[in-house]
Amino acid sequence: MSVVIADVSKNYGSVQALKSISIKLKKGEVVGLLGPNGAGKSTLMKILTGYYTHWEGQIHFFDQDLRTQLEHIQRKTGYLAENNPLYPEMYVIEYLKYNADLYQISNPLLNEIIQKTGLEQHAKSKINTLSKGYKQRVGLAAALVHNPDVVILDEPTTGLDPNQLIEIRKLIRKLGKDKTVILSTHILQEVDAICDRVIIINKGEIVLDQSLDQLRKNQQQIIEVSFDYRLETEALARLPQVEKVKNTHDFDYEIYIKGNEDQRPAVFDFAHDNGLKILSLQLKNESLEALFNELTAD
Repeated sequence: MSVVIADVSKNYGSVQALKSISIKLKKGEVVGLLGPNGAGKSTLMKILTGYYTHWEGQIHFFDQDLRTQLEHIQRKTGYLAENNPLYPEMYVIEYLKYNADLYQISNPLLNEIIQKTGLEQHAKSKINTLSKGYKQRVGLAAALVHNPDVVILDEPTTGLDPNQLIEIRKLIRKLGKDKTVILSTHILQEVDAICDRVIIINKGEIVLDQSLDQLRKNQQQIIEVSFDYRLETEALARLPQVEKVKNTHDFDYEIYIKGNEDQRPAVFDFAHDNGLKILSLQLKNESLEALFNELTAD
């Protein structure tokens, strides 16, 4: 296991923010930390990054104790805070070199990081000239500049437009192939689109810890797709195994599928054959929505 959290609790005076949280995380998975505002997500993030040092329980990163080997663990951890603090007057390449210097990296692979985060066209731009989506990319690049084993992302998609959202999702999914990614959010769709596993926290306690595949098992398959052009629902209804189609908003559609075989490739082929551009394509997880509402209701 890459990260082991055992019986971790945290109090703010008389308020108990976390109550004996225990989680085991492994390499190569994206774990969504989901919960309503005030559930304890940010508190856990701040403990994992070493911002809070007073808490109860045990946390180990690759068998190293967070309390006694904090600096060593931080060298293996990348963190993107919710407010993504940047130096707006610096150039992108300059800011990334600055971060590499903080980690005392003599030959940082900055070009590789810039390419991985899609910043090639903006490496020599000032940060204050970038869109919010590209600023998020700079924050991610800074979190990756030291090639961490664990990447912690706190609300990484907040405030992004749909196009920016799709690109950041793709990037996070790529990171999850060879790292442990912990993503804190209160948005159900983000977990469903990005994560392999979901952990729901409510009032400081874990109320669900399950894989997304397991949650999707035996449920109605619903494909959510957005095109760059409006079309008649009857055209989509002719796809294999389609039960019904709903036009939910403008160019957005929900396609209800019979059976468990993933029909997203058929939707992709349909778009290609008809000259349509897919803006988003994902499975809707009704089980997750129902569980979240049930487990976090007052």
